[in-house]
Amino acid sequence: MPRSANALVNPDLLVWARESAAMEIEDAARRLRVPPEKLRSWESGDPSPTVKQLLGMARLYRQSFAAFYLPTPPKVFKPPLTDYRVLPAGKTRKTSSGLWMDVREAMDRRAICLEFYGDRGESPPEFNATATISEEPEKVGETIRSLLEIQDSEQQRWGNPRIALNCWREAIESMGVLVFQSTDIDLSEMRGYSLAAQPLPVIVVNRKDAYAARQFTLLHELTHLMLHTSGLCDLEIGSGRRGAEHSTEVFCNHVAGAALVPRALLLAEPVVKSHRGGVVWEDGELKSLASTYSVSREVILRRLLIAGRTNQAFYQLKCEQFRREYERLPKREGFVPPSVDLVSAAGKPFVTMILNAYHDDRVTASDVSEYFGVKLKHLDKIHELVGLA
Repeated sequence: MPRSANALVNPDLLVWARESAAMEIEDAARRLRVPPEKLRSWESGDPSPTVKQLLGMARLYRQSFAAFYLPTPPKVFKPPLTDYRVLPAGKTRKTSSGLWMDVREAMDRRAICLEFYGDRGESPPEFNATATISEEPEKVGETIRSLLEIQDSEQQRWGNPRIALNCWREAIESMGVLVFQSTDIDLSEMRGYSLAAQPLPVIVVNRKDAYAARQFTLLHELTHLMLHTSGLCDLEIGSGRRGAEHSTEVFCNHVAGAALVPRALLLAEPVVKSHRGGVVWEDGELKSLASTYSVSREVILRRLLIAGRTNQAFYQLKCEQFRREYERLPKREGFVPPSVDLVSAAGKPFVTMILNAYHDDRVTASDVSEYFGVKLKHLDKIHELVGLA
């Protein structure tokens, strides 16, 4: 078989593509199945990779093949996010290549939506909700419920966290926010992040998290958008970073809890009004309240703490108990159909926009398959899932 021709490519572009994917030489070489010394030689221009090898690099770094033939390297991609994640004092956190790719994909989806709005001569919906960190978090939580038109009786009819997550998501999307779900990032690295760009700001939550936990993340990141801050969050506030960034996370957590479980409603619950245990709450009581609002027991316990109905010691004791229980739970496994996987990850607004462009002959079926990352045979089911069947 003839040997593939060498690609006449600027080696600086190879370095740019790898660094924009947040990959070290050793990691990239391992994934390309070449020795690190060979990749270093390509990046120095002696010799150049073959066309076939360059195609493999384009796939790995998620760049177009044409990008390697730009006159000069663009700026290396860096996620436009403030890192609010907490680490023990003295330790640093390295952002993985997978997370950088995830942020790039979220930004690409937003750019696609903006392009399609422009093609139609339409303006994207404006996200106008604002807040300041000097406001009372309970009031901001009330404002969010009002903006999202979440009715108390409606919330209590949802019945389970999965339905509740979908309802919160759809309500937030209706405000002109793109909500995506990350599928490949470990929970230890990221629970959620937000991109406070206008128009069409973005929230991304980690699909590996529990439904109830994702609800909290959604509201936490929505608060970031209202503060006009882009954040990469794990929602832990017990230790580590202090100062303005810590205060922002404490505020966002408080608002998220207030939006999910309004103080007045919680204190009016029969379980709360009849409670005689002082700062101690039985698991059954916490579970009953969590079920009423389709939230986690941690959210209920935190709301009770803020309301002065328990103390920090009991709160920390129970949270540690819940953590151990979650660790013992079997991991969710099973096959997710590609159509369901797509709509869950990309969201109905994005998927619907692509399908409408396809119906208007502004993109081809091949384009749709590329945007969605699924085979064309799944299009009928995708139409059905977003209500376009």
